Amino acid sequence: MLEPHAETFFAEVGRPVVARSAAYPDGHSIRPHRHRRHQLLTSTRGVVVVSAADGAWVAPPQRGMWIPAGITHSVRMVGAVRVNSLYFDPESIAGMPEHCQVVGVSPFMRSLIEEAVRLPREYDVDGREGALMRLVEHEIHQLPHLPLSLPLPAREDLARRCRAFLRRPDVHETIGAWCDALGLNRRSFTRLFRRETGMTFMTWRQQACLVTALPRLAAGETVTSVAMALGYDNPAAFTAMFQRALGVPPRSYFREARAGDDAAGSSGTGAAPATRRHAFPSDPC
Repeated sequence: MLEPHAETFFAEVGRPVVARSAAYPDGHSIRPHRHRRHQLLTSTRGVVVVSAADGAWVAPPQRGMWIPAGITHSVRMVGAVRVNSLYFDPESIAGMPEHCQVVGVSPFMRSLIEEAVRLPREYDVDGREGALMRLVEHEIHQLPHLPLSLPLPAREDLARRCRAFLRRPDVHETIGAWCDALGLNRRSFTRLFRRETGMTFMTWRQQACLVTALPRLAAGETVTSVAMALGYDNPAAFTAMFQRALGVPPRSYFREARAGDDAAGSSGTGAAPATRRHAFPSDPC
């Protein structure tokens, strides 16, 4: 379904880019919906989990989520979440991905977004405000893709197996176990899995563990507890996997995210006065 309040807002504003900010409590969920505009959702605090028919994505603090126009998706918040979102008229930008993905957000882009959510509802497209939004349109093409997506297959029996794994992930689960469950030989399974997900089974399994771990770590669970729950032999093995995927160990990852949130809140381009934040009459994600 389309978000009626959001679509009315966009039509009334009539600007190529619309920015807004919102805060949500831990566990808040937004039912499946879609937008007529492309969306860049950035989390400044907390973890945002986005689900669609073909996959799941996790946007940690200080990262972003690109959601193309027309993609039906639901959203779940882990921890107290604050999000800033930009909504782009599809005709205003070209060459963007046609599928959902998690992206890195540079400090410069975060500052631009913080400024954008402070602008008047109907900003002057020919003045400084319009120039800022045009700069946002340029910078969005520079955001790097992050390995925090988990594609789900279209084939129903394989999709069921993938969803069951997500409910109880185990890093040591073998291809053989999946072959037996699906009644396939190893070669057929390997070809099928890559065709359906675009990944090898081993890569998908690691990605699933990472996507499952991030919300738990963000909620305050210890590295040891998360590592053991995922079947790792010890916390060091989990930390090594995490660092290979994201460049830093878990503790540093969330320490940097918290530091980024604190900096945004205390800088001149940080949290805007409530009168300048554009509150949705309903959920904006």
